[in-house]
Amino acid sequence: MSKQLGKRFLKLLFRRKKTLGRKYRELITAFCVAVCILVLRSFGLLQSLEWAALDQFFRLRPDEAPENHITIVAIDEASLRQVKSWPIPDKAIASLLEKLKVHKPRAIGLDIYRDLPVEPGHSNLVEAYKSMPNLVGIELLGHNKNTIVSAPRELSDRDQVGFNNVVLDGDGKIRRSLLYSHDINSKSHESFALKLALLYLKNEGITPKKAASNHNYLQLGKAVFHRFERNDGAYVQADAKGYQILSNFPKPACNKLKVKTCPFRQVSLIDVLANRVPKDWISDSIVLIGSTAPSLPDYVLIPYSSRLLGTVQPVAGIELQAYFISELIRAALEGRPLLKVWSDEIECLWIFAWAYLGVATRRRIQRPCISALSIVFCCLLLTGYAYVAFIDGWWIPILPGLLTFCSSAVVLTYQLAHMQEELKRSKEFLGQVINTIPDPIFVKNEKHQWIVLNEAYCQFLGYPKTMLIEKSDYDFFPKHQADVFRRQDNLVLWSQEPQENEEEFTDAVGKTHLIATKRSLHKDAAGNFFLVGVIRDITQRKLFEKQLQDTADKLFQSNDELKRKEDQMRYLAYHDPLTGLPNRKSFAEQLHESLEWAQSNNLLLALLFIDLDGFKQVNDTFGHEIGDRVLVTIAQRLNNSLRGTDTVCRLGGDEFTVILRAIPNMKVAARVAEKILTTITEPIVFDEYTTRVSASIGISIYPINSHDCETLVKLADTAMYRAKHLGKNRYEFA
Repeated sequence: MSKQLGKRFLKLLFRRKKTLGRKYRELITAFCVAVCILVLRSFGLLQSLEWAALDQFFRLRPDEAPENHITIVAIDEASLRQVKSWPIPDKAIASLLEKLKVHKPRAIGLDIYRDLPVEPGHSNLVEAYKSMPNLVGIELLGHNKNTIVSAPRELSDRDQVGFNNVVLDGDGKIRRSLLYSHDINSKSHESFALKLALLYLKNEGITPKKAASNHNYLQLGKAVFHRFERNDGAYVQADAKGYQILSNFPKPACNKLKVKTCPFRQVSLIDVLANRVPKDWISDSIVLIGSTAPSLPDYVLIPYSSRLLGTVQPVAGIELQAYFISELIRAALEGRPLLKVWSDEIECLWIFAWAYLGVATRRRIQRPCISALSIVFCCLLLTGYAYVAFIDGWWIPILPGLLTFCSSAVVLTYQLAHMQEELKRSKEFLGQVINTIPDPIFVKNEKHQWIVLNEAYCQFLGYPKTMLIEKSDYDFFPKHQADVFRRQDNLVLWSQEPQENEEEFTDAVGKTHLIATKRSLHKDAAGNFFLVGVIRDITQRKLFEKQLQDTADKLFQSNDELKRKEDQMRYLAYHDPLTGLPNRKSFAEQLHESLEWAQSNNLLLALLFIDLDGFKQVNDTFGHEIGDRVLVTIAQRLNNSLRGTDTVCRLGGDEFTVILRAIPNMKVAARVAEKILTTITEPIVFDEYTTRVSASIGISIYPINSHDCETLVKLADTAMYRAKHLGKNRYEFA
């Protein structure tokens, strides 16, 4: 039973595992969380929360320079009580305009709908309209005639009217400004705020023009107004009709003068009529006339209306126009940043980056307390960065970033907990199973630490299991061995393929073993990776193989020596020891083979029998040593006179033979004989001796003279003796 279990276990461990690495799993986790947040965002589920975060940034922003371009003439409750009528009679409005005209404001904005006369004093008001080219009235555009509120004709005819339409977000607040719009007749109209801002900027030499970067955008002075798109920022499929911009509402500091409201200078209607307003508040400024009375329902909500605690605080419609005008003027004159957003692609990358940061932070910081502090710090960092970017005019998605960061950290925390639980179960299972296997087995984690060992491995290494667990090879083996183990481990971790290697292994007592280690990668249900190694001790086998190899080497060396001696004996048996030429025995074999070849190819063969003339006299005169040197020299000259296919042999003494194979006719044999005679008769010079010999040559031809070897040799020998008797140093044919 235990053997079957062990086989099944090994099969499970050595099976190929195709899976992504941990770093890719982190990317996948971050990607999935980011996609979920982006899907929620695309359905508009985060829109209200992102608006709320933006509102808090507006509230927390520092105060800016006081607004000295605008003064509000408020129709408050006190003014209504004194006038005792609503709508306010035309006479009172005319008187107010005349009072303001005296101080020469740059522009006057009348934020009161006056499409019908309100007697008494309508004629006076008409005269005031005609005498004030810097006066701008207000109208309300609509999709049909029943929703249109027109401005006085006297102002409309001179194009001194701006529309008062505003764009409300889903929560009822105003965060966008409408610069241009179109009526039911497709006629283009300027907003009330833009109309007044243009009148003011005209004196500064600033007029509207198309932006150089994009001709569809409006440029005023230093500012380019980027047109709002339906999915800008946190918006999802928003109404983007007309020319809208995201409003970067200013936050002017309160004036140091004695005024009741902030952030714009404000006086009541009755104060103006009573001449109780400082002249410099009116002169060269924009004067806005509108209601601030709570009894008149002309209040709206803007980002500054939000409160963390308590109820919201709406602002009067005339104050909203002041915010719009101030934003336009300061952007054109001072280059105050307008509110911009990133492209959709950059926002997606931003959200994904924070998702991955959440995963990476949680992965690399394992301690829960430090991990929680790190997450809080990163959230504060993200919020701080978003706030600094907001001050610089950028609205970046803070809430999706926070959600993806925290969500990815939470998801990974759950994954880590699940992996730890599965790791515990896997270690218990592996510990139970591998102890039933007799071979030494180790299990390592991705940090190369032993996490499970069987008893056979501990006994093989010579250390107790408690000392080895959660340690690595470098803690117990020599560095060169540990380097080999680490390199092989990494190869399996990277390739995810089983590997088997032969290695050295030093145990606790210093004994070195030769081992064969089979490594494979295993993954549990939670994605934990285990490197499993099964060891076989091959020390004895290697020693036996080495002994066999040594024996084989010795046998090979012995056989090689025998072969060399055999070759040497064969050479001595077939060659002349003095000249190195083939001897009589070799001559007989080669002559026989040459005749058979000549017969089979129907060719001529010549046999030259050579005997030196006067060699006995050389021996007698100079001695046998000089005689031997003469023979060696003659042998070399004979070799140099012949073709590579011809054979020269020494039969003994001063007798030589030459076998000429494949000659076309007898003349060739004669020419070779003449060449040999010429070569042999050349003087032979030694250290202090000079001698000269000649030769007599007999020639027999196959098949002219004979068909067998012995007869050819006898005939050539007879012809040689005839040459000697005829005077030597010549050749004769048989």
